Amino acid sequence: MAETSSEEKLSVVNDNNHKSTNNIPIEIVSDEEMALIEAAFALASSSSARSLSLSASIRSSSSPSPPSPLLHTNALSIKSITLLAKRRLSTETSNGNGNGNVNHPDIEDLLPKKTRLHDSFLHRYRRSRGLSVTDLTAAEWCEKQKEFSLTRGGRRTTKAMRAGIARHVELEEEVMKRVAVKIATKEDGWALKFLNFIHGVNQLLFTGLTRELPIIAYIGNVWMVGVIDEIQMPLTKEHHNPILIDTKTRVRDTLPSEAQRRNGRFQLMCYKYLWDNTIANDFPSGKFFTYFSLNPHHILAEDLQVTIAGSDFCVSASDKNLTLDDMVRYYTNTLKMLAPAHDQLLLRYEYQEDKSLLAEDKFEYDSEWLKNQIQSCLEFWHGQREASYAPEDERWKCRYCQFARDCEGYAESMTPKEDSNDDTCVTHREDISSQISS
Repeated sequence: MAETSSEEKLSVVNDNNHKSTNNIPIEIVSDEEMALIEAAFALASSSSARSLSLSASIRSSSSPSPPSPLLHTNALSIKSITLLAKRRLSTETSNGNGNGNVNHPDIEDLLPKKTRLHDSFLHRYRRSRGLSVTDLTAAEWCEKQKEFSLTRGGRRTTKAMRAGIARHVELEEEVMKRVAVKIATKEDGWALKFLNFIHGVNQLLFTGLTRELPIIAYIGNVWMVGVIDEIQMPLTKEHHNPILIDTKTRVRDTLPSEAQRRNGRFQLMCYKYLWDNTIANDFPSGKFFTYFSLNPHHILAEDLQVTIAGSDFCVSASDKNLTLDDMVRYYTNTLKMLAPAHDQLLLRYEYQEDKSLLAEDKFEYDSEWLKNQIQSCLEFWHGQREASYAPEDERWKCRYCQFARDCEGYAESMTPKEDSNDDTCVTHREDISSQISS
């Protein structure tokens, strides 16, 4: 693949409790994402009496923004979680014991033995970047809608989605500040992702909280990627299993539908599955370099090398010319410090207008349910079957789908809406292409 020059954005920790500049997490934000974020803030500022206060440049660590009232001021604690919106999964509850023990689904045994590889959506649209958790949740929501978005150029971004993106940027910047780093190759891009993970983990272990943590896992011959919204360490020292949290914003002050709850739970369970799988197994670096056509001996861009040195990253004196292989080695060493994620997961629902908390959905990880969901989604992505329509009792989704008029599964009695701003759940930036209003 031809090398291209680009500029990526990073996030650096702004820890109000520590004056040291050590353990600075870094996050990549592309130019396209930054443009969308800036548009989101402009929109949110013009439509709300309470603007979201985003700095145009890097925020000084001496002038941190005030913490959200919904978040713990002590990053080491996660207090008792109240289940305000209680709904069951459509299957039996998890048989997990909630103590963080890992029972990995044998997804490898469920994958089809023969697939139309070159005709599959996975090969045609995700060959160079892997399958994201968003891709899985989009298929769970409606496979036909995902098929249309792939073949027809993606879904439009609504006003509600932009407001949700702006809120997530605001939450992230409570613990991060942004700097710019120039990169020249795809190897540099992957090195930044590994660096982001390493520093995010350092932040988690030293302060008890991190946000927007990238993750990559190799599961059943498929590379899967994602960005975990928030991770907290438990309050008690005897518990060392990190708790995964996801925040979703809503346009109306109403609770989400059961379909939205299910989709949100599926997303968070996927993150736990990727986290646990990555920690439990050796990272297959050879397969990683081969699949993404990467040169492990590529010397990282000078600007990136300076950033690594400036962040007090633990690099030996002999490593003056860091390579992608070096970053993978540091990444795998970091994985050895981690414990599996807690079986208890948390979804937060916020009202966009005033950022008030609508509900907190605390639920248990259900490995069997997750295994079945991933299997079904991979059948679609592998091209083993045609895309399915939304279930009959969930055809209300069609009213908010921009592809409804071209879909054979669309109910004739329904009229598609031109703008899906009425009731939207939005997660973090990677999810805007597949979340749908309801």
